Amino acid sequence: MGKTTIDRLIVNSPYEEPRYHWRYDPATKLFNLAEGRRPAGYVIATPGSKAFDDPGLFVEIPLVNAIRPRLKQWRKRGYPGVTSITKRLLEHWQDPEAYDRRRFFFCQLEAVETLIWLTEAPEAERTGIEIPGDGGEILRQCCKMATGSGKTIVMAMVIAWHILNKVTNPQDARFSKNVLVITPGLTVKKRLEVLYPAAEGNYYEAFDIVPQALLDKLRQGKVLVRNWHALAWESEEQLKKRKSVDKHGAKSDEAYTREVLGEMANARNLLVINDEAHHAWRVNPEARDKYLRQRDLKDSAEEATVWIGGLDRLHRARGLLKCYDFSATPFAPSGGKSGEETLFGWIVSDFGLNDAIESGLVKTPCVVIRDDAVPDAKT
Repeated sequence: MGKTTIDRLIVNSPYEEPRYHWRYDPATKLFNLAEGRRPAGYVIATPGSKAFDDPGLFVEIPLVNAIRPRLKQWRKRGYPGVTSITKRLLEHWQDPEAYDRRRFFFCQLEAVETLIWLTEAPEAERTGIEIPGDGGEILRQCCKMATGSGKTIVMAMVIAWHILNKVTNPQDARFSKNVLVITPGLTVKKRLEVLYPAAEGNYYEAFDIVPQALLDKLRQGKVLVRNWHALAWESEEQLKKRKSVDKHGAKSDEAYTREVLGEMANARNLLVINDEAHHAWRVNPEARDKYLRQRDLKDSAEEATVWIGGLDRLHRARGLLKCYDFSATPFAPSGGKSGEETLFGWIVSDFGLNDAIESGLVKTPCVVIRDDAVPDAKT
């Protein structure tokens, strides 16, 4: 029987695939606790609706909904096709004997499993799965994860998976032992220093992500965490406006790459991880003027241009293996009406805010009730 309000938000375990989800029926205006997992998707405002309690329209993400059942069956069959290193990591991450000291959330395991499936599962498993690009030459795959669901741990798992496989088998072109992590600000950059394998308090040891016997092998790889500002460069147009006598030319892609990568400058086929990747979108050239005319989009467009443009330069100079994007809100301005956004087409895994709330991973929202009663001054 439907309910006018939701009396119990947490209906799933954070360690298991969701078994239930709350569903709203706009016809009856009642909430129903439905069996099964909520399809991957997001909610948009109902066109033309001005109601304060508008539940919005749910829009599915077909690519993720196509991947989920295949991934589930692949998992049940014991991950056929993976390397011995990958199998060891998967078993280590799901070892029941370690649950008393650490246990990863279902959404964390599913995110990294999805990336592994796309890389290592037999080709027949992935027949018909086509991941759209962003309009450039860089291969991108995005994990949509609600804020608070632990994506930094997933980044550490992904880094360990790549580096350990590459160090073990240097000829395997599917992996990289050189990882560049791009962050949206200095505060986040500082927080992500836990991704350095040799750092004090690194996540690989703190969360037992890598078996002790493999830690030395992990440290043979290189991780570089950079704020997006480090990708900035001076264009020919900017240089022409200089009044200084010293009007040197624009840096070549080679010189730019050496400056950005520093001690990792000679690395090739780098793996890139974009944190808060909704800042990293490819500006539509036809809509550039529209972005610049909209004050709320101008700064975002400039940041996005530096971020993606910088990665394009690194790709031309060294070749990027692929980019893994992590974001709770992987939307980009459409270049159309103000505030109009489009979802990243390369999302391969989704665990949204409603899923996180129903699994008890994030704080549940509270409705504040105004109390107009006059306080009793005597108490």
